[in-house]
Amino acid sequence: MPRMWIGMCFTTWMSLLTRNRFQVAPRYWHKAVLITLISLLNSVMRWIEAVVFGLAIRNTPIQPRPLIILGHWRSGTTWLHELLALDPQFTSPSTYQAMAPNHFTISKWWVTRLFYWLMPSRRPMDNMPMGWDRPQEDEFALCNLGIPSPYLTIAFPNHGPAYSEYLTLENVSETQKTRWKEALRGFLKKVTFASRKRLIVKSPPHTARVSEILDLLPDARFIYIVRDPFVLFPSTVHLWKRLYETHGLQVPNCAGLEEQVLETFERMYRKFESDRSLISAGRLYEIRYEDLVRDPITRMEEAYKQLGLGDFGQVRGAMQRYVADSADYQTNKYSITDAQREQIATRWRPYLEKYGYGAK
Repeated sequence: MPRMWIGMCFTTWMSLLTRNRFQVAPRYWHKAVLITLISLLNSVMRWIEAVVFGLAIRNTPIQPRPLIILGHWRSGTTWLHELLALDPQFTSPSTYQAMAPNHFTISKWWVTRLFYWLMPSRRPMDNMPMGWDRPQEDEFALCNLGIPSPYLTIAFPNHGPAYSEYLTLENVSETQKTRWKEALRGFLKKVTFASRKRLIVKSPPHTARVSEILDLLPDARFIYIVRDPFVLFPSTVHLWKRLYETHGLQVPNCAGLEEQVLETFERMYRKFESDRSLISAGRLYEIRYEDLVRDPITRMEEAYKQLGLGDFGQVRGAMQRYVADSADYQTNKYSITDAQREQIATRWRPYLEKYGYGAK
């Protein structure tokens, strides 16, 4: 599986290595060399794309009423994303677009055909389907575009959390915040240019960036999914461990990971609750993961009706088939210690009480 940094241009890749003092584990030196070589090619292709399509991309308007999926990692955002992406009126950043945001308009047609074998069919952390064309988080695109992101922790996990201020953007300068917005706007314009359809955007960090998303996309609609925190916590710890192993350039020691998960959840939830009043009435649909699993078609029909997403009848059949095809999917099972349970019950209590997840 290719490292997610494989889409960086040379200067962005060198900046990442320099910031982390080039402390790549010896077992990954060959990968660092390969990414360095590919980054030079990315820089050339970025220039070619700018010459060929730059003006057209800049002049492409983002289609009205984009749909934004919010929710903590492991809360069901990926499944929700997959369901909504079945609707032909929508487009969503694909895995290839997120990994090659600098040039995908000129490279996708040949790279995904030539290197189809590089992408595994299942995600390593939860066995969900993967592929170059499947829906993907735009946060990975921001990383490859050289925008600071908490996800850059994954590259050098033993150096501790990277750019944690970019989770909420609260302590980021106005100059840097403007750069972040323009990078996201530019990427979404490019995705729209490639399809001319209405966008679905999904990235868990956006849960803590509602005010900034509304600055960019003032007519956006939002779906916010929540899940049992006693499942979220161990599942998120497992997620980061697998991402460190799969995409990291160090052998991870995972020091402080559990505290990082606890603290990040608190910051994300606090910021979302602070910003949710900015969303106009009728533009936010909230759903519990457990309710979505129990009756996905009814819940999705409710979302379409409340958010004015269009005729649900046009996509009902596709969603029913998707649900039937994934009926045998088994979620991972986790256990937590009494000490972890107490931490969750204490520190995440507002979330537990608001969404009806009593202490267990």
